[in-house]
Amino acid sequence: MGWMEALILGIIQGLTEFLPVSSSGHLEIAKFLLGDNSLPEESMLMTVVLHGATALSTILVFRKDIMEIFRGLFQFKWNEETIFSLKIIISMIPAAFVGLFYNDIIETMFGGQLLLVGAMLLVTAVLLVFADRAETTDKKVSYFDAIIIGIAQAIAILPGISRSGATISTSVILKIDRSRAARFSFLMVVPLILGKMTQDLMAGGLNYENSVLIPLIIGFIAAFITGVLACTWMIKLVKNAKLSYFAIYCAIVGLATISYVLFFV
Repeated sequence: MGWMEALILGIIQGLTEFLPVSSSGHLEIAKFLLGDNSLPEESMLMTVVLHGATALSTILVFRKDIMEIFRGLFQFKWNEETIFSLKIIISMIPAAFVGLFYNDIIETMFGGQLLLVGAMLLVTAVLLVFADRAETTDKKVSYFDAIIIGIAQAIAILPGISRSGATISTSVILKIDRSRAARFSFLMVVPLILGKMTQDLMAGGLNYENSVLIPLIIGFIAAFITGVLACTWMIKLVKNAKLSYFAIYCAIVGLATISYVLFFV
């Protein structure tokens, strides 16, 4: 993998991990356009590096929130931070269950399934439209909401369904405050990313040749910088109810992908 390829993949991962346009779907499209099947979904090491970069960017953006959560937890009391952490854990259960027991089925959905990607991008577009039309409230995330948002995150494992788009849209449709929805959506994925990284590393994700070190560094830096920008930008967009712009984008890319597969492949 060359440095330019790594740069492109890093930018795609950093942007699409937070913007509601589906990182998995765009990586599948990128693999096809670049004509290389050994890109992130196929390369365990690059996957670990890029996801590590976006996890780090999330931690940086929400560093104050994370510090408050840890301070509250170390008080060893039933406080607001403990309750929030429990809701995060609850939200992780559906995706963790799907990942553990249906990983083989999930893998078959990747590897050039562009028709599926296109269809799921249209689903993402519909979700974003509904979310943009939802009323603004001051509602907090309840335990039941955490389960529903967690199910949305599990469904977003499908290539083409945006994780941030699905979880934020579901939160807003449940009438949760938009700022809380974005905060919960981005924080709930950090443990899952770190868990997936650990799983990949245990499976041999650290094995690499010196020749790929520079591309890995370039990919990491690109994903981290674009991740910080995209995460910060997305929080502002959610507050201002601007998700419909991404709905239009997802619809265009989805229709273009489906049309290409049906008429040119």
